[in-house]
Amino acid sequence: MSIYDKLEKVAKRYEELTEKMADPTLYERQAEYRAITSERAQIEELVMTYREYKASKQQLNEAQEILKKESDEELRAMAKEELALLEKKIPEIEQRLKILLLPKDPLDEKNVIVEIRAGTGGDEASIFVADVYRMYQNYFRTLGFRSEVISLSEGDQGYKEIIFSVTGDKVYSKLKFESGVHRVQRVPKTEAQGRIHTSTITVAVMPEPEEVEFVLNMNEVKIEVFRASGAGGQSVNTTDSAVRVTHIPTGTVVVNMDQKSQIKNKAKALQILRTRIYDSMVQEKNAAEAATRRSQIGTGDRSERIRTYNYPQGRLTDHRIGFTLYTLDRVMEGEMGEITDALMTHYQAEILKGQEE
Repeated sequence: MSIYDKLEKVAKRYEELTEKMADPTLYERQAEYRAITSERAQIEELVMTYREYKASKQQLNEAQEILKKESDEELRAMAKEELALLEKKIPEIEQRLKILLLPKDPLDEKNVIVEIRAGTGGDEASIFVADVYRMYQNYFRTLGFRSEVISLSEGDQGYKEIIFSVTGDKVYSKLKFESGVHRVQRVPKTEAQGRIHTSTITVAVMPEPEEVEFVLNMNEVKIEVFRASGAGGQSVNTTDSAVRVTHIPTGTVVVNMDQKSQIKNKAKALQILRTRIYDSMVQEKNAAEAATRRSQIGTGDRSERIRTYNYPQGRLTDHRIGFTLYTLDRVMEGEMGEITDALMTHYQAEILKGQEE
């Protein structure tokens, strides 16, 4: 089946779905209504782009016919001008169609849990964890995402670790390239001599599984409760409210003591545990497929240094694709769209290249 046969098939399906939505009784069958509207929305951009392509091809043919048959110089001049525009426009539409036809990442639709941890650099790393968390929160607001802190470990300055959930439309598709080591170069607030220091933090973006995809076997989970203490636990240390959950087969351990309620701490700890185990399954699958995939951006080794934030030069560099911006101040305020778009474009180009080889 050629690419255009596929496009015709998708366009026909879109028309069928549109006809079904015209049925006034459909709204009484909510499950069917959601399934139809969801499927239609997923293919709408592809169909609209294909329609634009067909219309442009028709205009191209008409302009060519005018040049063959017409002797009127004014009409010929108009046809030549339109032909030049269309000869540039049509390849661009064809490229968009190829990208829209790429296999969709099944994880793109998912909500996520994000873990940010201080690495090397002491207090400065903890401060940068807080800075990056704030950057993400501002970015989420521009996308309409909602975020909730699950676990927080405060340092003397900033955060040693923060874990939070993010929900919204196609959250993972926007954040999957953020996993890895983020390096910051700047003069710390604690530096009296004005020397530039280099510190690191790690970010892990984990897709949150649906119950039907992955069920945590509670027979394989050990749950312990203890009295919370230290930073973050001082207000709840009169009862055994802190919870430690251990996944026995993998040795994965999660501790949560943020809430005064043992029940809430248990629920949050199990949420994190479930997501970490599911994420490790995803990582294993990606590693197994790495030999046949052109790009592993955002889904590869999370110990890899992916990005440098250089404050003296106002520079941000993503090392995976050699992409540099000199608008670091705006990025730290949440203007991350240009970075995300560049990473996605590179990722798509690598997949297309792999298909052509």
